Amino acid sequence: MVSAQPDLSVVFPVFNEEENIPILLDEIAAAMRGQPWSYEMVAVDDGSRDRSLEVLRRSRTNYPNLRVLTFEKNSGQTAALDAAWRAARGKYVVSLDADLQNDPADIPPMMNRQDTWTRKMQSRIGNGVRNWITGDQITDTGCSLKLVKREAVDRLSLYTGMHRFLPTLVRMRGYKVVEMPVNHRARKFGVSKYGAMNRAMRGLVDCLAVRWMSKRTLNYRVKEDA
Repeated sequence: MVSAQPDLSVVFPVFNEEENIPILLDEIAAAMRGQPWSYEMVAVDDGSRDRSLEVLRRSRTNYPNLRVLTFEKNSGQTAALDAAWRAARGKYVVSLDADLQNDPADIPPMMNRQDTWTRKMQSRIGNGVRNWITGDQITDTGCSLKLVKREAVDRLSLYTGMHRFLPTLVRMRGYKVVEMPVNHRARKFGVSKYGAMNRAMRGLVDCLAVRWMSKRTLNYRVKEDA
């Protein structure tokens, strides 16, 4: 059984990842084994058209701490993450992708990230542009493996694409952001949901939106005069 308030919620959106789900669940359980905290897993099926939802439902037999949320139709990664974050019961929430490119073993310890030269260059350029526009200094905002306090999530209002800017949005709310190296793996099953061009165009529009928000965010401290 899942405790009423576990220490950690591991959340992940799912869209057509039937082959990856069993491996992901096994890896999360292995990473959490022997750790001093209690945890739950929260999966959000984003209108998958394969057997992902069936696999998730069947997996609850072996993983009673797995909770499954479902969308009536595909609504996108931001919506799925937002739903997962809102449903999470843990004091801390860690998000990761269901495609196995994020390594659950990085949740307790953080390891060096490795990637292909092409993806490294795309990531470096993309993060450089994002930081230049938003005025932030985040090394890799595109990495889905993020750990955040539940209270910080409660203070955010997300829009499509904004999940990539979680560190910047959290910082805007007065929280501290710390980066650590993690392990990145190549996809083995399924297909990527994003191409270089649509990722770049969406990212640019989102950057401009975050810049607009950062310039207009209310930032003050108040105390009642005795």
